[in-house]
Amino acid sequence: MTDDEKPDNLDAIYPVGEKRPDSVRTRNGRPLRDLTLDNLLAGHVAASDFGITAEGLRLQAAIAERAGRPNLSQNLRRGAELVEIPDNVLLDVYELLRPGRAQSADDLRAAANQLRDTYGAKETASLLEEAALVYERRGIFQRRF
Repeated sequence: MTDDEKPDNLDAIYPVGEKRPDSVRTRNGRPLRDLTLDNLLAGHVAASDFGITAEGLRLQAAIAERAGRPNLSQNLRRGAELVEIPDNVLLDVYELLRPGRAQSADDLRAAANQLRDTYGAKETASLLEEAALVYERRGIFQRRF
């Protein structure tokens, strides 16, 4: 949503699926109105069409920001980044974040660099870098099991 598209009243656009359904699209570009059980059963849409898109999350982030919810907005922006990252990479990062799994802050920083450089996930990379500092301060890199 650009600044030119932002109405003065959030009630004019939220919930987006009801107030501006044409702005919600699937990964394949299908409009929200096409996501019906009948279309799914007929094979006109796939189960993958029902997943959230990065654009949808960024739209929700913009709404949250305008509603005065910056933390929610930041989480939604990170979620938009994560939608584009392969599941196996996400699972590897998740495993590193579990206490005692990463051996050092460098492990988390390397994962942050991969997310930033390979997938453009700047906000998520910053979160990993912050986690590296906190884990280091709290001694979480030591094996706990």
